[in-house]
Amino acid sequence: MIDKCKRLFHTLKYLKRKQIAYRIFYFSRKKWRSLFGFKYTASIEKNAFPLVLSNSIYTPISCHNNTFSFLNKSKTFSGFPDWNFAGYGKLWTYNLNYFDFLNQKEIDMDRSVELINNYIDSFKDLKDGLEPFPIALRGMNWIKFFSKHKIIDAKFDHSLYAQYKILEDQLEYHLLGNHLLENGFSLLFASYYFKDAGFYRSASDILVKELKEQILPDGAHFELSPMYHQIMLFRLLDCIDLVKNNDFFGSSKLSLLEEKASLMLGWLKQISFADGSIPLLNDSANGVAPSTNDLIAFANYLKITPSQNVLKESGYRVFKRQYFEMIVDVGDIGPDYIPGHAHSDTFNFELHVHEKPFIVDTGTSTYEVSSQRFSERSTSAHNTVRINNIEQSEVWSAFRVAKRAKVLNVVEGPHVVSASHDGYKSIGIIHSRKFEIINNDIFIKDNFDSYGKGKSYFYIHFHPDVHVTLENNLILADSHTISCIGKYSFSLSNYNYSPEFNKLIPSIVLIVEFEGNLETCIRLQI
Repeated sequence: MIDKCKRLFHTLKYLKRKQIAYRIFYFSRKKWRSLFGFKYTASIEKNAFPLVLSNSIYTPISCHNNTFSFLNKSKTFSGFPDWNFAGYGKLWTYNLNYFDFLNQKEIDMDRSVELINNYIDSFKDLKDGLEPFPIALRGMNWIKFFSKHKIIDAKFDHSLYAQYKILEDQLEYHLLGNHLLENGFSLLFASYYFKDAGFYRSASDILVKELKEQILPDGAHFELSPMYHQIMLFRLLDCIDLVKNNDFFGSSKLSLLEEKASLMLGWLKQISFADGSIPLLNDSANGVAPSTNDLIAFANYLKITPSQNVLKESGYRVFKRQYFEMIVDVGDIGPDYIPGHAHSDTFNFELHVHEKPFIVDTGTSTYEVSSQRFSERSTSAHNTVRINNIEQSEVWSAFRVAKRAKVLNVVEGPHVVSASHDGYKSIGIIHSRKFEIINNDIFIKDNFDSYGKGKSYFYIHFHPDVHVTLENNLILADSHTISCIGKYSFSLSNYNYSPEFNKLIPSIVLIVEFEGNLETCIRLQI
């Protein structure tokens, strides 16, 4: 009980006062409203004005007849969907309620209209769908769909306006981060679609403040997930397209949107591998966000030029050579007050050779509270060092972090970067790691300012396509080798690689058990 209280204290102490105040306010208001039988209005009369929008990026095909497929799980409904279906977890239910399928390339117009009608008719029974985040995403999808196909329907518009009033009533100030930013993007769409000055003021207040805070000077989205970075950049580009093509409120916000999009595009181009993929750092998975190549193409269409970023504040560093690319993490896990998508992965790295993944992050397969979720966020699921059974950062539940590692003393040059972190200060140890590239050799040096009792473990996760063997105290991985200097032993074990949600692929992890300091050499045979 005492340990749980300490963990909760170290989680809550980082929250902003605004988050705490809104959590208390929303909780209390919900209790009072339930006592008096409060219900949101399902329809509010309001004229809408279909927008002029360019063809954006198509969403993946997720709806065909009565079958809906999200996150690698499919459900076939008899007739209309159960919009509250919870059999595959909350994130799947959210995706069902987003209506992303309205913007897939192959679409059945009659069926889409039927689904919208049924959704509106189901309003009084909706649960997750009336939470602010799905309202925000669904609102943008409906507006894009109505505008693209020139659909003018009072029932649709009156329902949509009522949904936006619900969103405005419960903006996600209790969460902040990408959730609040999505609220702002969506309200901007609603302000133009309904010519609503109130929505425009709310959107402006959110976007001006949050874009300045959430987009770091080096261009990264501050939650440090390449996947969420792609999603936020997509929203920015859609909003730029909106403001450029519709002159209802002028273009005073256009320069801010373009400035942040340029920064984000520059960061994404640097962090993406040559094959167009992103490193699966923190909560990242393939198949969720628009691809880097699609985002670059859309940005080019909108005449957005990527900035020439120098990677710094995000903590990510990139070493690109003729035959290999390495991305390392020497930064903090993310913003202290919203680390929900962070992992315990300080000094993690990924390595591609000949444009193919070689050493990888284990990825993210679920957001559900489970042993799988905890495992994927844990230190041992990343290419870094765990001491005894202690986590660098105390990840818990699905989106919580209590005590967390802080990075110290970053020093870097063209071929080297080194830093320290205090994630093991509870046992009196500061961990320092140095990455250095000499020709085709990658040296990783792990040093500790003091030696406590117990063992240290360095984990190296290989891509499933890599053939790994242990011979004469040398690791052979395809044609490449891994060796160490120090007091150590090698062992090979199994892990599940999760490049997408709900996808687990068996692969091999190297575990280097060692005492004292360790020097590891990854020798690439090019």
